[in-house]
Amino acid sequence: MTADTAPQKTNLLGMSRDEMETFFLSIGEKKFRAAQVMKWIHHEGCDDFAAMTNLAKALRAKLAEVAEIRGPGVVYEGTSSDGTRKWVLEVEDGSYVETVLIPADNGKRRTLCVSSQVGCSLDCSFCSTGKQGFQRNLTAAEIIGQVWVAQRSVGPRKDTANRPVTNVVMMGMGEPLLNYDNVVPAMKLMLDDDGYGLSKRRVTLSTSGVVPMIDRLGDEIDVSLAISLHAANDELRSELVPLNRKYNIRALLDACHRYLAKCDDTRMITVEYTVIKDVNDQQEHARELAELLRELPCKINLIPFNPFPHSGYEKPSRNQCVRFQQWLYELGYTAPIRTTRGDDIDAACGQLVGRVKDRTKRHERYIQSIQIDAD
Repeated sequence: MTADTAPQKTNLLGMSRDEMETFFLSIGEKKFRAAQVMKWIHHEGCDDFAAMTNLAKALRAKLAEVAEIRGPGVVYEGTSSDGTRKWVLEVEDGSYVETVLIPADNGKRRTLCVSSQVGCSLDCSFCSTGKQGFQRNLTAAEIIGQVWVAQRSVGPRKDTANRPVTNVVMMGMGEPLLNYDNVVPAMKLMLDDDGYGLSKRRVTLSTSGVVPMIDRLGDEIDVSLAISLHAANDELRSELVPLNRKYNIRALLDACHRYLAKCDDTRMITVEYTVIKDVNDQQEHARELAELLRELPCKINLIPFNPFPHSGYEKPSRNQCVRFQQWLYELGYTAPIRTTRGDDIDAACGQLVGRVKDRTKRHERYIQSIQIDAD
């Protein structure tokens, strides 16, 4: 039998506990082997069955014949001057996606920003990723593979108090709720004690507002929820976030209330607000935002716009961001300004681009519009 006709090996990387147990039963093994192998994969970052010393030699040989542990290929790994690390990863069809590890200043928190799609099916006007167009959804293995690559690079987890990755945010390339069937299983692996053992408060899904999927999410898993709001009225938000034309602000906030009602603890929604010079950074915008969110248990994160070529937007001054923050404070809100991290390696919020074989032709139209403007 040639390599071309050899049976395809099963990739164990993206398997949930139930899927792993089913796999071991299918090869005539006890299902408790699933937990053992999950720990080798996700705790130790192991991709070699021969190194799994608590498995019998015969089982290790059998696994090598029928299975593999295959993560994304690392095309680029770079470290910013502020300690932020970015990986460009090659997935199954040769596309590239990007993932970013952001260390806190105190060194105790290391947050991994994970991508869910190749490109993005939305077209938010202030986001460089959206201008690349969209190719496809990532598989569960390609999503959890980003966590696996980052953890292997930083070092295996020795104990729960010394995790290479302490937090995960689904805020990279793509809209996670438009890849629901792959994102949710990957997040369940992040929470599983034999996976990455993260608290549900330390796994955050960020959405631009896919309302039906927020309701479905609340029925299945109660990770932390963030919404990309960026404006407090429908007219402006529809310009910035075109999805708002389908699911407006009222529908989005109502979905947030329903989501919180399903959580079994006291929870808040994180409201992400990208501050763009002369677009949404004036005092009347702060007043409108404060009034809009009055009934929603939430915290506001202010994100200074990160420029990219030909966006048509400008980054606000630090002083203007502080003024906006102060206006919100006077209206009863604490609104931290997110420090821009990794912009010297294009790893800041809204700057991830990867390599996308754009089936939407959006990137082509975007380049054409730039050329027309230049003429």
